[in-house]
Amino acid sequence: MNPRFPDPDAAAPFPSDAAVPPPGCPAHAAADGPGTVPTGVTGLPTGIPADGPSPGVGPGGVRRLYGPEADADPVGLYERLRAEHGAVAPVLLPGDLPAWLVLGHRENLEVSRTPSLFSRDSRLWHDMQRGNVPPDHPMAPLTTWQPLCVFADGEEHERLRRAVTESLSRFEARGIRRYVTRFADQLIDQFVGTGRADLVDQFADQLPMRVITQLFGMPEGYGPRLVDAARDMIQGTETAVQSNDYVTETLQSLVERKRVTPGHDFASMLLAHPARLTDDEVREHLRVVLVSANEPTVNLLANTLELVLTDQRFRATLAGGHMTLPDALEQVLWDEPPMTTNIGRWATGDAELAGKSIKAGDMLLLGLAAGNVDPAIRPDLATPMHGNRSHLAFSGGPHECPGQDLGRAIVDTGIDTLLTRLPDLRLAVTEDELRRDAALMSRRLVALPATFTPRRAKASARTGPGVPSVELPPLRPHYPVGVTAQAPAAQVPVPHTTWWGRLKRLTRGRG
Repeated sequence: MNPRFPDPDAAAPFPSDAAVPPPGCPAHAAADGPGTVPTGVTGLPTGIPADGPSPGVGPGGVRRLYGPEADADPVGLYERLRAEHGAVAPVLLPGDLPAWLVLGHRENLEVSRTPSLFSRDSRLWHDMQRGNVPPDHPMAPLTTWQPLCVFADGEEHERLRRAVTESLSRFEARGIRRYVTRFADQLIDQFVGTGRADLVDQFADQLPMRVITQLFGMPEGYGPRLVDAARDMIQGTETAVQSNDYVTETLQSLVERKRVTPGHDFASMLLAHPARLTDDEVREHLRVVLVSANEPTVNLLANTLELVLTDQRFRATLAGGHMTLPDALEQVLWDEPPMTTNIGRWATGDAELAGKSIKAGDMLLLGLAAGNVDPAIRPDLATPMHGNRSHLAFSGGPHECPGQDLGRAIVDTGIDTLLTRLPDLRLAVTEDELRRDAALMSRRLVALPATFTPRRAKASARTGPGVPSVELPPLRPHYPVGVTAQAPAAQVPVPHTTWWGRLKRLTRGRG
């Protein structure tokens, strides 16, 4: 158990038995150790010694995608790699594990849309087979094979992903947005009277997980602890494995509870789905949705708020009604995607990509941020991209992020609520004082200090003596008129008019 996170059962009536996380599957075959340059690499950087003085350069002159230099300026690193190698570049991951970073927009789509050549099955990875990714490796939580849709392809992927998308599609947009508004108001009421707030720490960091835990049917108090653990896990820190264990144990407790006492929530819907997921499969898919819906949404929320506070043209245009907030979000998704890279794809056989010889078992990382600024599709980065959804922010192909509409709804409704209640919101520091922390898969805004005219909290949201507690009804799935909640899940059609129904139409047919 990670000492940073308390026992998940200490504050809520969940079962206390915690399941051991799924084991990895290294073959432990005797072979080359970590640090080997990817097989078939051509065009290595010139003028850089193999044991170069820069800590950002590893064996064979290959640049490291981790460490102080990479974290200090990941965008600059992507452009150096593009200049040196073109659309696909050799890189080193933590432990100097070799991989390919896909930098081109077209190449990113080719990899994500061709699972027959570039699979999500991490058991193909030669470094995993050779035992170079032990359970305590920082990347183990993200690459160790588990029985869930993100590691599957073909029919198995379709079965598992349909369980996720169809379970999510049971919830109405109005119900989701109602809870976003409720939790946004609660957060705003904590600082509305002070005239100052850090919109990252006090708003963006907190809002998505509060909505997700409600969707999962979990006590609201779980949100803050899961925020810290999920973020630590996805950033691949030294405690990532322990954080992964905490998330796994918490979700295992949830599954055990919902198996005994099901409710009207996402966890119960997964358990009841006709795909007949095992408890392990349900737990791991809850983890997928939790991680994929929280961290990117936090980043998207913070990045959009930053743009609102720093770009007067953006805010004036938004206030003038010439651009809707959803259109504005697309611009942010182009320029500052919530996830910079996506791990990973593994070559099923020898292949060629952008002139590079990819060998069977090689790992590829989708360069989402780099692909979004590919000069081949965006020769002028100043050209607005409003309404253009061909960005890579949510990846693409069969494994396109299933939680993207949930994320958009949280950001859209959350920001609308914030600006409605604090219309004179303004940045409290100069723009050049804003800082970002970077990791292997994301760049996140450290803080966003803002000021505004102090106001009173909403009467319905204040707490204290004499103030009644106002509770919203439970978040319930949507059923068409004439269909009862007891009807078998396979017989419940999802109306195309619902917001979640749009999510289903976007994903169904691609698995």
